[in-house]
Amino acid sequence: MEKQNYSDEEFESLLGSYDYTFKRGDLVKGTVCGYDSEGAIVDIGAKTSASVPVKEAVSDKSISIESALEKGKEYEFLIISDEDIDGKMLLSSLKVQQAYTWQELEKLKAADETILGEISAIVKGGLIVDILGLKGFVPSSQIKNKEQDFSIGEKIELKILTLDCQQNSFVLSNKKVYSEVSEEEKANIFSQIEVGQVLKGDVVRITDFGAFVDIGGIDGLLPLSQISWKWIDHPSDRLKIGEKIEVEVISIDHDKSRISLSLKNLEEDPWIAAEKEIKEGELREGVITRIKSFGAFVEIYAGVEALLPQNELAAYDNEHSTISKVGDKIKTYVVKFNPQDRRIALSVKQPELASV
Repeated sequence: MEKQNYSDEEFESLLGSYDYTFKRGDLVKGTVCGYDSEGAIVDIGAKTSASVPVKEAVSDKSISIESALEKGKEYEFLIISDEDIDGKMLLSSLKVQQAYTWQELEKLKAADETILGEISAIVKGGLIVDILGLKGFVPSSQIKNKEQDFSIGEKIELKILTLDCQQNSFVLSNKKVYSEVSEEEKANIFSQIEVGQVLKGDVVRITDFGAFVDIGGIDGLLPLSQISWKWIDHPSDRLKIGEKIEVEVISIDHDKSRISLSLKNLEEDPWIAAEKEIKEGELREGVITRIKSFGAFVEIYAGVEALLPQNELAAYDNEHSTISKVGDKIKTYVVKFNPQDRRIALSVKQPELASV
């Protein structure tokens, strides 16, 4: 058998050799020149026709497309479809309006401003409110007076907790409007917190990189990497707004008044047990948790991931006439195990281990 050896430098290179980017549709200006049964016809100066479907011009069915997009006026549009077989290109004016609204919401959130929202629906678990023409959600846990009887059309003071324009959703809080802590109180709370302390808190905001937890009047950051020993794609996979959790303080920056927290530190470190269980050269069954350009990460022990390089994954797929995906079970050999650095390299081929 061919012996598989990976130096620490090679293994580190595999882990850091990926990147990704995203591209969105182009923004164009166009003049409304007429209407048809599908929507508005727009001249964008291209050698093709462009159309705005009704659903891409108005969100309120009571508003006509003629009043939303007036003939002869110029508007900004987002190209949402390239030319079809008839040479027609589809546009959206609604998505452009929403983009500007999301931009305004980002500013309001950054400034931590209080805004008025109109209740449009009362649902199980909270309120649906209208903010600048977009629908937001106020969880029951973020309503100051849970006994209050709300009504449709009523306006309520709110602050924005989270924004996700990709999912077209945002979460607001009514409680946060009335629970502001003075700078003096914050300083007093901050002075009493120490590294290693375990505190109870409420999850108040969730972002792509982690969650913010209210630990008694001040917010600490719970990074994505500190939420679980198991791989999770997003903090919302494990946490939800308003959830009460216990966290450990892992660092304090007194100059910037920042606190970092850990949830996984309160759970048993799986690598300690794995060191006793995993042996180099053995065959183990695991589950693919992530697939990157340089290889696949396989959970071969609860909470412990190992790397199967891309060439090994390709060899496995060719041999089994399959295309591996996240969630698939796979049997691999442990080629290199470094518990101190928490690194494990895998192979689909049985390694030749040096005899003792």
